[in-house]
Amino acid sequence: MSARAEFDHELESLHLDMIRMGGLIEDAIDKSIEALEKRDRELALQIIQNDKEIDDLDRLIETECLRLLLKQQPVAKDLRAISTALKMITDMERIGDQAADIADVSLRFDDKPFIKTLEHIPLMAHIASSMVKESINAFVKSDVEAAKTIMNRDDEVDNLFETVKQDIIAIMVKSTDEADQAIDFLQIAKYLERIGDHAVNICEWVIFSVTGEHKNTKIL
Repeated sequence: MSARAEFDHELESLHLDMIRMGGLIEDAIDKSIEALEKRDRELALQIIQNDKEIDDLDRLIETECLRLLLKQQPVAKDLRAISTALKMITDMERIGDQAADIADVSLRFDDKPFIKTLEHIPLMAHIASSMVKESINAFVKSDVEAAKTIMNRDDEVDNLFETVKQDIIAIMVKSTDEADQAIDFLQIAKYLERIGDHAVNICEWVIFSVTGEHKNTKIL
């Protein structure tokens, strides 16, 4: 096998591991909201426990990237692809942490009635989860236009966060009896907003991997 063929094979293996990690964090986001909606403590605990698998994949992919850098001595485009993967997995690992944090917060609700309907939070989660999945696909396909489209969707997540925040403020103005639950709802919404931000970060690195520019600045 030629050096180029070997590099391409190892890069493909790296992509597959990143897709697998992306699937795990997408599943964690979706299930963390399901655990909240259904008051499912076992599911919440499972999500928290499964975060270790995401952390393990993060370390594996990092090792694969470093091996490629040291063994293959890539240049230009190949170097950008590996550097991008290293940057992306940092955001991906943090997304996994935030999904686990949502699951952890959901454990606090017990059987108390919710102070507000959950319509906006599941919608936030759906958009953020799809942004994560599509951003990783954009990386694998080197699709700059897809990355730019995904970044624009972050406004939807931000607007929904503002809606949740204003709902919580309105509830608190009327009564502070459920202050703890109000804070928990706001915290969950904030975690989802951050997940959207991480997806944007991933897209910015996808653009870098193709163009060598990051936030309109030429790097490599």
